[in-house]
Amino acid sequence: MGSRLTIRTPEDFVLARDVCSYGYFVLAPNYWDVESQRLQRALALESGGAMCVIDQTGGKGGSLRVRFDRTLARDEQRDARAQISRMLRLDEDRASIRAFHRVDPRWRRSGRARLFRSATLFEDVIKTVTSCNVAWPSTVNMNKRLCQTLGQRCAGAHAFPTAERMARTRPGTLRGRCRVGYRDVRMVELAKLFVKGEIDEAWLTDLANSDEEVFTFLVTLPGIGPYSAANIMQLLGRYSRIALDTESVRHGKTILGMTGTDAQIMKRVGAHFEAFGEHKFRSYWFELWRFYEAKAGPSHTWEREKTATAFTASNF
Repeated sequence: MGSRLTIRTPEDFVLARDVCSYGYFVLAPNYWDVESQRLQRALALESGGAMCVIDQTGGKGGSLRVRFDRTLARDEQRDARAQISRMLRLDEDRASIRAFHRVDPRWRRSGRARLFRSATLFEDVIKTVTSCNVAWPSTVNMNKRLCQTLGQRCAGAHAFPTAERMARTRPGTLRGRCRVGYRDVRMVELAKLFVKGEIDEAWLTDLANSDEEVFTFLVTLPGIGPYSAANIMQLLGRYSRIALDTESVRHGKTILGMTGTDAQIMKRVGAHFEAFGEHKFRSYWFELWRFYEAKAGPSHTWEREKTATAFTASNF
């Protein structure tokens, strides 16, 4: 019998809604079990990988029940709690959520505000890099291969690679076995920066540091441009910038009725969401998400392997 944890949630928290709110929930090692409405994934812990299964008891605001495939030491239990809380944004400021719903009341009734993220900032950064200049199915495959090649193994699955493991990896291994292409050297460089403590999550999330300061720092990192920096910022809980890309252009054309060149439309999309201030990414993202659900059904019904091929330009 493995360890079991109970984790309290905010009174508005809904597991299915708040897990299935951002594309990373279908990237390895995450697995959303549609039938049981549970989140499964392997976590990288001190003594090795541990598979966990997370469900919610009692509906909205109910506690999370977490079951592991092995017994965790006390320090590992603390680490697991922290990783799960980070993924699910259980510490998301309620005042910020209320402020978002005041600025954009379209999402108040559904309660949408939290965006699923990774167990660690390192995983978020690497997943952001794997989503640049590539179709979504390739992002899915890169992350699957990264876990299989470099992740701690447990219960027939693999955790996401640690920064320490990736920092020791030759770029050629990432390119050849994980199919990351031109990203190989940059990913190893990023891992080394994390290991050296030069990417400090505490500093990045400290509200004493402005969004502009954080953005300016992020774009100095290997492989991180304006799109990646804006996406990492929202993963840090800073929603004042939009990660503009080709999806923004599609959204501008098909939903907002904008015309012009792609560059013009991208600029107009950015301007359109300025009215939402420090919450603009959330307003933008939930508009995108509503469009995706109109095409593919409610996100809590998305099967991971099918979703890997569903989100392509030809389908939209």
